[in-house]
Amino acid sequence: MRTILAVIALCSAVAGLARAAEPAPELIAYGKALVEAGDCAGCHTADPAKPFAGGKRIDTPFGAIYTPNLTPDRDTGIGAWADADFTRALRYGIAPDGSNYYPAFPYPYFTKMTKDDTLAIRAYLGSLAPVASRNKPPELRWPFGYRGLMRIWNAMYFKPGLFEPDQSQSAAWNRGGYLVTGLGHCGACHTPKNYFGADKQAQALSGNEVGGWYAPRLDGAARTGLKSWSAEEIAEYLESGRNARSHAGGPMAEVVVNSTAKMSDADVRAIAVYLKSLPPARRETIVTPPEEAEMTAGQVVYAKLCVACHEADGSGAPRIYPPLPGNALLQSVNPASTLRIILDGAHTVTTPRAPNTGEMPGYAKQLSDDEIAAVTNYIRNSWGNAAPLVTPAQVAKARGQEP
Repeated sequence: MRTILAVIALCSAVAGLARAAEPAPELIAYGKALVEAGDCAGCHTADPAKPFAGGKRIDTPFGAIYTPNLTPDRDTGIGAWADADFTRALRYGIAPDGSNYYPAFPYPYFTKMTKDDTLAIRAYLGSLAPVASRNKPPELRWPFGYRGLMRIWNAMYFKPGLFEPDQSQSAAWNRGGYLVTGLGHCGACHTPKNYFGADKQAQALSGNEVGGWYAPRLDGAARTGLKSWSAEEIAEYLESGRNARSHAGGPMAEVVVNSTAKMSDADVRAIAVYLKSLPPARRETIVTPPEEAEMTAGQVVYAKLCVACHEADGSGAPRIYPPLPGNALLQSVNPASTLRIILDGAHTVTTPRAPNTGEMPGYAKQLSDDEIAAVTNYIRNSWGNAAPLVTPAQVAKARGQEP
């Protein structure tokens, strides 16, 4: 009898410890908010029916990488990881077996996160339903498939360390800095990269081409950056996917739907405050206007196909058809996003704050490379706009890329 009672007591104690180890609902909810702010689902979900189970292909200049399983499955996910394993992976890019992750996983940004935040994320991920989904090996060109090379890369380009608040700035500014340079890893797309895929730190957030699109400048450049945007306009764009100046498209549309539209008003406002404080990281390109014949050819195409929605003066219908005068993305030195939209069309992202839709047809089959180049140059250099000349060869290259 004493043995039975001892076993019962032991089982009760173990059950009690298990219950005590379960994260509090408040911690899980906070972790969920952090996961949304970091847009973790955007990369770690290949099958919408299996969120966070990984398997999504990420193309890089060095080959393809497949995202790993973040569900608590013990065999193929992170269910068997200790908290220290998770924190080390997130903040230092080191797997539990000691191997190095590739920086397509943005640990150079996540290193700025606090330990408490990493553990909150861990708590939320641990609350998900486990999914058996074995991780796929990367498909990288030689010699980039040797993970040992990452030790050299880290020694040259990785600077671990927490986000350091600036005591001379407001709480909102510091929160925005933490989100932009850390958890939100905005520079992963919006900062130019060097030959080895590392950020050009001196040109932080000054624009970068990603997957056939151009992630525009987020600094204070007058023509191609956010100098002309107010903090309220930045916040509206992040919350709804549109404002009176522009609409989110391509990869940014996914970020809005999966991440920024779900964030708290305070965090979105903090991001806006931080971004509005950034000076231009580099000079804007000096532009030579297109020749008159090029502008005339572009105006003919515009009058035929574009004027019905965007108006003769380019004013459009703000928040439905984006205006073209002063449009920062349109005037970017890299026309990739503009060409992608003209070739493939656009679908206005819908969010709880902006549920109405808008459509623009694609003109890849209707227009030649010369015509697309001409109309692109026309809208990039009319109504006070100024942007470098786009050639038919650039259109042909964009036409051949995956949308």
